[in-house]
Amino acid sequence: MRSGKNWQQTLCGLYLVTPDWNDTGRLLEVTEEALAAGVSLLQYRHKTAQIELRYAQASALQSLCQKYAVPFIVNDFVTLALELNADGVHVGGRDVSVAQARSSVGPDKIVGASCYGDLSLAHLAQLQGASYMAFGGFYPSAVKQYSFTTCPSIVETAKVELSLPQVVIGGMTVDLARPLVARGADMVAAISSVYNAAKPAQVVKDFIALFR
Repeated sequence: MRSGKNWQQTLCGLYLVTPDWNDTGRLLEVTEEALAAGVSLLQYRHKTAQIELRYAQASALQSLCQKYAVPFIVNDFVTLALELNADGVHVGGRDVSVAQARSSVGPDKIVGASCYGDLSLAHLAQLQGASYMAFGGFYPSAVKQYSFTTCPSIVETAKVELSLPQVVIGGMTVDLARPLVARGADMVAAISSVYNAAKPAQVVKDFIALFR
């Protein structure tokens, strides 16, 4: 297992987050197409799934990630991440703290932190052992409802003040992500723009092209 510091070297490109789909077959089909096209990191996120479904989907997605050598992390549910020996966990403002997550999963796993539009949260996340910081939402999202809009300048400021890789989230399409990547974002997190696309693999490739 790579160390927490070494993970940072791989955190670049498209960060795919799963939608709240109960149809596991469809979820796996689209996810595999996206992974094959070059996704850098996959997060399983299904806040409303029943325990049995959540475990079954996470297990199947983890197997796909192992097939394509893509790190697999779990949103929020630290216990599930531990049960599966997932590559890490992502925590938000209403979840356990970054420090608690880091203590639970150990030093060699990925711990991601939602920092919204708040640089002070990003500083705290870095202090507590986060592997990356996620800023946003920058744009209206079909999946996650934000009561604010994050200012794009936070990307440049964070580059100066912090050393963690940064992820941009919230309504991301290839065109909307382009100026944020130009400002220095290391990863773009996407859900609907990939999972609802007629050709998910092509969308993935278009996102990846932003980083070349």
